[in-house]
Amino acid sequence: MRVLLVHPSPLMYSEIYLRLEPLGMERVAASVRATGHEVRILDLQIFDHKTLYRELKDFQPRAVGFSLNYLANVPEVIDLARDVKRMLPESFVFVGGHSASFIYEELLAHGEGAIDCVLRGEGEVSTSTLLAAIEDGGVDKVPGSATVRGMGPPPAMLQSLDDFFPARDLARKRRKYFIGVMDPCASIEFTRGCPWDCSFCSAWTFYGRVYRQSTPEAAADDLASIREPNVFIVDDVAFIHPEHGFAIGREIEKRGVKKNYYLETRADVLCRNQEVFEYWRRLGLKYMFLGLEAIDEEGLKLHRKRSSPGVNFKALEVARKLDVDVAINLIADPDWDERRFEIVREWALSVPDVVHITVNTPYPGTETWHTESRRLTTGDYRLFDIQHAVLPTRLPLDRFYKELVETQSVINRKHLGWSAFSGALKRIAILLAHGQTNFVRMLWKFNQVYNPERQYADHFRETRYLMRPPESPGAKRPDRAELYVHNGRVARAPGAAPATAVASRPSQA
Repeated sequence: MRVLLVHPSPLMYSEIYLRLEPLGMERVAASVRATGHEVRILDLQIFDHKTLYRELKDFQPRAVGFSLNYLANVPEVIDLARDVKRMLPESFVFVGGHSASFIYEELLAHGEGAIDCVLRGEGEVSTSTLLAAIEDGGVDKVPGSATVRGMGPPPAMLQSLDDFFPARDLARKRRKYFIGVMDPCASIEFTRGCPWDCSFCSAWTFYGRVYRQSTPEAAADDLASIREPNVFIVDDVAFIHPEHGFAIGREIEKRGVKKNYYLETRADVLCRNQEVFEYWRRLGLKYMFLGLEAIDEEGLKLHRKRSSPGVNFKALEVARKLDVDVAINLIADPDWDERRFEIVREWALSVPDVVHITVNTPYPGTETWHTESRRLTTGDYRLFDIQHAVLPTRLPLDRFYKELVETQSVINRKHLGWSAFSGALKRIAILLAHGQTNFVRMLWKFNQVYNPERQYADHFRETRYLMRPPESPGAKRPDRAELYVHNGRVARAPGAAPATAVASRPSQA
């Protein structure tokens, strides 16, 4: 069967700072190819819709699958599904991914027949099973499937993260993937899941608190296959278990792999497991993303971060001691006033690190979606991109955006534009000599993308698809089991060997 997998267009944030390869889609493509199908990937972060239409005409896929990890891409995916059905009425259109798993009912309703199935949960097992069912019947019996006729069995987890390496050869124009100065940059996955339960996050609810690790040998083999000099480790929290990080590192050294690395972790994990980060600094760790979320105790409690300002600031000291460049994320609450924005600006300018500001946004699958959704001021999916305010703001909305963008622009002037250009001339020259222009282009794009008038006007666009609020919104936290997509059941992928790493549930930190 000919299968086309499509990743939607970039979000506002990724128009500037990064463009990551569709790693999850590449892993799904590998599983599909392993069962004998002819599969292609088209990434609309790089290509336009006209390219998709040409691909549909030339390739004539029997099945078209859309990845929907980000809520803001919902209208685009629905419209494209409709286009596919108009061009190829006999094709089978399905949607999967993180966000799709939480809003499958409304996707089917919005699609009005254009979406044949939504696959909930991990895609490596379910996609191949679904493709077999398209021809043989029984789509409604596929684990994780949801159609207008009803639900299939609960989604099953991949038995082992070692089962499929990403089909990176299917991603076209790989030189377009980057993150900051790491240009070009590939991505890799060492673990899945997160043992913490932050109220604003849906990583732990998606996996049902299950946390899994690849074997060090498989992780190193996958890394050795990457051609790019830079690699982003996409784990939600890197090196929770330091022994796993050390084991992967030793396998990397055996293979003589030399890369530059970027990773994400928590402040408390960095402080507790300094030795493994020191080790990876010797292996090539250059950049680190720390989700501090807040600079005071009150803000950390609001997001149930289970950390403290003292630990956060200590983590910054540890990272600087390691000589690792740090990017920090802070969450702007819609309740902020001018004074609060001013305090954040002053703090961000006082530290040498890159500071990003995102907006507190309740997402389906998070606890805040249930506790805060009755306060939502909009149902427009496109505004759920952590760059727009979807809850009532203390300041008038237009004023909130002026303060937000001013804060972001003041911070970014430290790291973008001429200051960054002059400080990285040697690096820029090397990139340009190799034909890499992603980082150079991002240096002056901030004002083109972030504009308070534009963000304010976005709230008044015509809205074709509206979100469905939870059935029982309120201040009470929901039963956690109701939030889970996966229930912990692990499945073997078609043709895969028995698992060498088992699912585990680490204790809550």
